[in-house]
Amino acid sequence: MTAVRRAALLLLAALTLCAAAAGPAAATGYRYWSFWERDGARWTYATQGPSTARPADGSVEGFRFAVSEDSADASRPRGTADFGTICAGTPAVAGRKRVGLVVDFGTAADASPGERPPARRTACAVVSEDATTAEALATVAKPLRYDTNALLCAIGGYPERGCGEKVAAGGTSDSGPSVGLLAGAGVVALLAAGAFWQARRRRNG
Repeated sequence: MTAVRRAALLLLAALTLCAAAAGPAAATGYRYWSFWERDGARWTYATQGPSTARPADGSVEGFRFAVSEDSADASRPRGTADFGTICAGTPAVAGRKRVGLVVDFGTAADASPGERPPARRTACAVVSEDATTAEALATVAKPLRYDTNALLCAIGGYPERGCGEKVAAGGTSDSGPSVGLLAGAGVVALLAAGAFWQARRRRNG
């Protein structure tokens, strides 16, 4: 391979790395608890928050902690979730209602830095007939944590920190091109320039 050809290949590599470094950052999402309602055999994203939703007796409500871009991208609670199974050992009480709850703490990939998600759990809450989902959840999954805007931040104390923070796809912070990528592009660019200089010097010599 001639020196000129080697220099051309190095320059092409430099341009490729520089383009990658200057390109758009990875898609971002938000790490948060999404709220779901069970509709027959499937989950549907709730149209209102747990503090205003008032489920009927026999309902199943779900929560899933994950990194999602929006409601269309949100991860559903995993596992079986029928009312008969969740509340099988909880007898009906006059003047009260039973609400099946599924709390899915998500995967390690979606966990907040330094935290480990607990195992998924189900519970049957027995609450007053006009109770909200948030009130039902509070009877079986304390402590709950909310922010100043009443956004549900933690269930059962998980996560210990954070509330709907913005993160890059894959769970990392959204910080744009990596320092390593930029440095690599710079090194290859310098090598390409040196190779061109050497090739030109030999041809002129």
